[in-house]
Amino acid sequence: MSRGPIVTLDGPSGSGKSTLARLLARRLGYRYVDTGAMYRAVGWLARREGVPFADGPELRGLLARARLVLEPHPEEPRVRINGVDVTRAIRGPEMGMVASRISALAPVREWLLERQRDLARPGRAVLEGRDTGTVVFPDADAKFFVTASLEERGRRRAADLAAAGDRVDPAEVTRDLERRDRNDSGRALAPLRRAQDAVEIDTTGLTPDQALEEILAVLRGRGLVRGEE
Repeated sequence: MSRGPIVTLDGPSGSGKSTLARLLARRLGYRYVDTGAMYRAVGWLARREGVPFADGPELRGLLARARLVLEPHPEEPRVRINGVDVTRAIRGPEMGMVASRISALAPVREWLLERQRDLARPGRAVLEGRDTGTVVFPDADAKFFVTASLEERGRRRAADLAAAGDRVDPAEVTRDLERRDRNDSGRALAPLRRAQDAVEIDTTGLTPDQALEEILAVLRGRGLVRGEE
């Protein structure tokens, strides 16, 4: 193998893919690439500068000026755009919908695609998002599609937001997830879907450690992980 392994985890919001991707990267000592955070950061910048979410000179100018950096961190990777740490600002249901809207725009997808590939091209990387196994790295060494029931996803997301100090209505959080599912699955460009060769991991009723062991079992079976790396 000319490079280290690349592992992708795709799935809808609240499925647990972000937690699993971080845990997996930490266990294996791999780089963690959160592609969703990259879309959220671009959406944050566009909204701050009043740039319409539409293909045009304003958006393309914004991308030409943008400097996006993902910084490794033991707990949560830091996301900076044009020197501003937006790690906390880009989380939450509202920014999730912003990311869903801006990710449907071809210039944004093209601009981020090469950056996502550059981050993981050397290998020994775990990518998570919605199209990492179908578009970003269709030749990944292992692909997973992480899912859970809508009710479970809504409960988890509401609990996460409440723990962060946000006032949330669990029912509204669930409705937001359902709307985002429709947006992400129905868009023309790189829709959310399971890659044909992806292994599905249903995390409903599982702890993060239990779901992680399912992923590791697949990787061990393919010879990508030997013992505990």
